[in-house]
Amino acid sequence: MNVSVVLFTSDLRLHDHPPLRAALDGAREVVPLFVRDRAVDAAGFAVPNRLAFLSDCLRDLDAGLRERGGRLVVRSGEPVEQVCRVAAEAGADEVHMSADVSAYAKHREERLRRALEAEGVRLHVHDAVTTAVTPGVLTPSGADHFAVFTPFYRHWSQKRLREPLGAPRRVPVPEGIGSLEPPSDKGTSPGLAPGGESEARRRLTAWLRSGIAGYEDRHDDLAGDATSRLSPHLHFGTLSAVELVHRARAVGGPGAGAFVRQVAWRDFHRQLLAARPDASTVDYRTKHDRWRTERTAREDIEAWREGRTGYPVVDAAMRQLRHEGWMHNRGRLLTASFLTKTLYVDWRVGARHFLDLLVDGDVANNQLNWQWVAGTGTDTRPNRVLNPVLQARRYDPDGAYVRRWVPELAAVDGASVHEPWKLPARERAALEYPDPLVELSEGLARFRKARERD
Repeated sequence: MNVSVVLFTSDLRLHDHPPLRAALDGAREVVPLFVRDRAVDAAGFAVPNRLAFLSDCLRDLDAGLRERGGRLVVRSGEPVEQVCRVAAEAGADEVHMSADVSAYAKHREERLRRALEAEGVRLHVHDAVTTAVTPGVLTPSGADHFAVFTPFYRHWSQKRLREPLGAPRRVPVPEGIGSLEPPSDKGTSPGLAPGGESEARRRLTAWLRSGIAGYEDRHDDLAGDATSRLSPHLHFGTLSAVELVHRARAVGGPGAGAFVRQVAWRDFHRQLLAARPDASTVDYRTKHDRWRTERTAREDIEAWREGRTGYPVVDAAMRQLRHEGWMHNRGRLLTASFLTKTLYVDWRVGARHFLDLLVDGDVANNQLNWQWVAGTGTDTRPNRVLNPVLQARRYDPDGAYVRRWVPELAAVDGASVHEPWKLPARERAALEYPDPLVELSEGLARFRKARERD
């Protein structure tokens, strides 16, 4: 065999890349290919923050390949058409790619297989490249997927993972294969973090050295920002989930155990979406909610998006999202609970806004986490409501997180920052900060009444 094509999708790295290793083992030359899918752009998923991060990833991947004697071939258009065209130009016998779980990805894979077979080219789809454990490998008795995390995690923890692969030393690429320049897109969030495998590995090394040990105790500390911030790199595949779990387990300790559990949550959501593709838009377990929508709650929704709900911790998290294209996990829970349970707004409204800004926004984690909070997903306590004031006192006790992101409250002393409406009238009047959109008791009563219909 002379030439193989490796189609990069959500696996933009050279370390631990089974499709690339298989292609190099079986062919004299390899074409590393990325196709900018215009259908993704048209569907609204290619938002500025993720495009900017993607640009970093592609440029870094191209640089890594050039260090190994190769280069990245970039094309734009319909993926099946472009892959077939590149395979024909290179005289390739095989195409290698990673498996994915979304309905769109599965449909793309099926169409690509048929088109390549018609040209006499074989398609090899590799598992456990974008996850630690391949979706569908772990199943409970009598069902096609786990619907509750705890038993899934028990089986997941017992599953032996494959050994990570090193990066190749050389990647010989045939001459004459045309390519576009890797893009240079700009994001909308001024504090957007850089992308690329080099940055991912630098951040991982620093995290394992000085962050993971305290993760169990500090991961909910809003102001401490003690999470790994590796989620964008897992989303774009600049970091391998398999390698991440192996290296975290090698560190050991309660912090590593708690962190690995979060990686398992990511796999849990992917096996859910693989089994129920419609869960990206349809309730996994409906409560027959009659949600408020853009039409019936426009002003409340806009206030939530802009971080001016009158509840400081909610507003701080929403402003962090807008500035960084990222939000602390505890903030995600609080803002989602406030929108769906306190304002009783359709979870899909919030999920869409998060996808518009989150650099790590993907269908599986984003949609299914939103459903978990909204009580239409896999939460075993679907009617739980997170009180933003109580949560703020617990996870931002001195108000440092709120003061960082809500400068209108920077001069408010102590825990009063979480309840500015209780300040003396003169102090309250001096603040350029809105009153609460709704009393928490009023929102709770509305939600409970709505759920009583179920």
